[in-house]
Amino acid sequence: MLKKVLAVLMCTFTFASAFSSCGKEPEIVENSNEESVDNSSQSSVQVANFTAPEKGDTIITMNIKDYGTVKIRLFPEYADKGVENFIGLAEKGYYDGLTFHRVINDFMIQGGDPEGTGRGGESIWGGKFDGGTDPHLIHAAGALAYANSGATSTNGSQFYIVTGKVCTENDIEQYRSSGYNISEEAEKIYTTAGGTPYLDGAYTVFGQVYEGLDIIFKIQQVATDANDKPTQDVIMESVTVDKYDGEEIKWYISDYDGYDEQSEPEENTLPPEEVAVENFSDIKEGDKVISMNIKDYGEVKFRLFPEYADKGVENFIGLAEQGYYDGLTFHRVINDFMIQGGDPEGTGMGGESMWGGSFDGGTDPHLIHAAGAVAYANSGSTSTDGSQFYIVTGEVYSKEDLEQYKNYGYNFSDEAMEIYSTAGGTPWLDGAYTIFGQVYDGLDIIFEIQKTETDESDKPIEDVIIESVKVGEYDGGQVRWYISDYSGSSSETPVSGETESSVSEETAETESSVIEETAETETSAEESPV
Repeated sequence: MLKKVLAVLMCTFTFASAFSSCGKEPEIVENSNEESVDNSSQSSVQVANFTAPEKGDTIITMNIKDYGTVKIRLFPEYADKGVENFIGLAEKGYYDGLTFHRVINDFMIQGGDPEGTGRGGESIWGGKFDGGTDPHLIHAAGALAYANSGATSTNGSQFYIVTGKVCTENDIEQYRSSGYNISEEAEKIYTTAGGTPYLDGAYTVFGQVYEGLDIIFKIQQVATDANDKPTQDVIMESVTVDKYDGEEIKWYISDYDGYDEQSEPEENTLPPEEVAVENFSDIKEGDKVISMNIKDYGEVKFRLFPEYADKGVENFIGLAEQGYYDGLTFHRVINDFMIQGGDPEGTGMGGESMWGGSFDGGTDPHLIHAAGAVAYANSGSTSTDGSQFYIVTGEVYSKEDLEQYKNYGYNFSDEAMEIYSTAGGTPWLDGAYTIFGQVYDGLDIIFEIQKTETDESDKPIEDVIIESVKVGEYDGGQVRWYISDYSGSSSETPVSGETESSVSEETAETESSVIEETAETETSAEESPV
């Protein structure tokens, strides 16, 4: 299963948003195959990304409205057709006025689609072309490459510029143990300059930013919606073909004022082994609980965790007591993943906290994304929590699957592994979203809703309406944490299978798309609430 997740990480993406860290893989593909990337030729080849252009060499100048100028060195010696295509399109003015339609912090910014949806665009020859790959070029921060739909033979006009994150030596060793053949030179680059090493060998890299990398890093931080589309257009005013005239070269983000040299990535915030999982801890009489009546389905009850998510609980209770959620819908439903609601616009683009705007609900390792967990959707960090929430269904994972995730930097406790391998859930979301509740009655209803028919945006064809959300106190009623606790549901228990991942046609994707608001992935290496 993880092999497919990694393949999906590397493809075109439009649907989900994802998390980024060197240890978590993004999803960038639609229609990708399940074969692992062959990087075997890279170990003995010198990396060329940061070789200086000679005066008179062809370069690309990209003027981005309200941001400034980015200059890119090209590599016709290693990516002849890729360079030829980009130069041809730029000389036609193809890119002028287009937007960066997909932006994921700590991963990449993507543009070049005249439709602005991630589904359009074509090469200078019409349709697609095969740009191939070359081991001299890697996905270092600032690398320019073509998005594809699962193979370099599906390159068109869409491209992305890498930001990525700095990796640790341990990260690199874990990649190597999973089949990536990363040279010592590439390792030095990924552990100092940063990048996205898991994309090497799957996309046509053909350029490297040498001026304006700070602009790319600034753009990656813009607010985005559920499909990772900036809420305010980031427009390429012009993309022109020029000549290098000997100006200063600044390959690394540390070369720019205001950007400290990238150091070790932040410590993994996933549950350490010594922290007990509290999702299924006893409810006491008098504890605050939520009762959610869903039209035509029934009542769902979930407990709250003010001791681990105080602001998240306060916000949800405050909104519920205002009647904020009454009459709203579950606007995004993905089978074997989650159901998402809480947007008064019903589009994934709206909603706000009880204080107005967003708030930071944080995360706590005592709470994990087990089936039935309730959490806030966000736009790339918990500081963008609002009113939108999701309830996890997920899938059951084998212990082997979870060990493989551990190899990629996820730090599951033995207790969490036991839960994910029996009750199921969405483990790749841990540490990125504010979990504040757990369903204790009506989980069968959530599993029934996830099967509803949806459109291409994962919106139910027939509205799933939240008639009312009430705050009450636990009165000692029945507690059924697991889907297997419900009569007739044993056959519906999640089974180990492929992880949901969302990608769209031309996108160079990233880590698991998450559940982000549409101001808000999924991962997407994996689907993620957005």
